[in-house]
Amino acid sequence: MPVGHIGINVSNLEASYSYYSVLMPLLSHEPFLTDEDQFAFRPADNKRGTYLFFYAGQDAYHPESAGLQHLAFMVPTRLKVDEVTVVARDLGSEIIHLPQEWPDYPPPYYASFWTDPDGIMLEAVCHK
Repeated sequence: MPVGHIGINVSNLEASYSYYSVLMPLLSHEPFLTDEDQFAFRPADNKRGTYLFFYAGQDAYHPESAGLQHLAFMVPTRLKVDEVTVVARDLGSEIIHLPQEWPDYPPPYYASFWTDPDGIMLEAVCHK
């Protein structure tokens, strides 16, 4: 069964909303819900897929703690991987890996990796 939604705790809801409001449309997601204690995005244009909910969290994220290690978004073209990476950089993200082929992963695998305002690692990947 497909994943219906994922909930992610963030340390600063307002900062995360500003960040993801720019990033998510590039990843084919549109705003779904905005409230004082959460916000969410859904797949754009009534497409099926996973909704992402963001909640006000209490503790800082640490990538080596139990829980989410990273979140990957499939995009349709390599150019989109490049575009998303530039936007992430312009939003102040730390770019962990610039767009490149990943020969250790099942080919074709062209991807970049970066962190969001809480240090959560995100990935844009194209399998073409």
